[in-house]
Amino acid sequence: MTARRGGTWVQRWRVPLGFVIAPIFVLLAKPKPWTLAVGAAIGLAGLALRAWASGHLRKNDALATTGPYAYTRNPLYVGSFLIGVGFTVAAGRWELALLFAALFLGIYVPVMRVESETLEQLFGHKYRRYAQAVPLFVPRLTGYEGVAKTGFDVALYKRYREYQAAIGFALALAVLVAKAIWFR
Repeated sequence: MTARRGGTWVQRWRVPLGFVIAPIFVLLAKPKPWTLAVGAAIGLAGLALRAWASGHLRKNDALATTGPYAYTRNPLYVGSFLIGVGFTVAAGRWELALLFAALFLGIYVPVMRVESETLEQLFGHKYRRYAQAVPLFVPRLTGYEGVAKTGFDVALYKRYREYQAAIGFALALAVLVAKAIWFR
């Protein structure tokens, strides 16, 4: 499967699918104060990771190997995973974990594979060396060496509109809090 302009359908539809699934989670949710607190903490960790990653990413212009990319090739998706786990925990229904796991695996595993192929086409040996040293998803404990260190760039965070993930998570959490208060 080669990457094509605009990506695969799953790449293009992964965010809209989240907006379709979120109401199902909310309808089935039975949040409690402790599930909201734990879920919010996990989700905030995911948001922080996504923010950190976005400030080190120059899509298709340079191979990102610094910041969180020194530990995992897909820190944005690890962050998304944590946000999803946080929302699932906040919802307070273990059954939703099965739905979340199926959706995450069905959407992000193919996306990571296609993006890996694209990066190999763009950066060749440099990417292959990086991919051999840094795991696809689960972060390694030590950072990737052998690259020039670059710092976090706030302009990239703004350019990729990563703040929208924070707004979305805050709104979703607010809906769950409202449900916990008014629909006990």
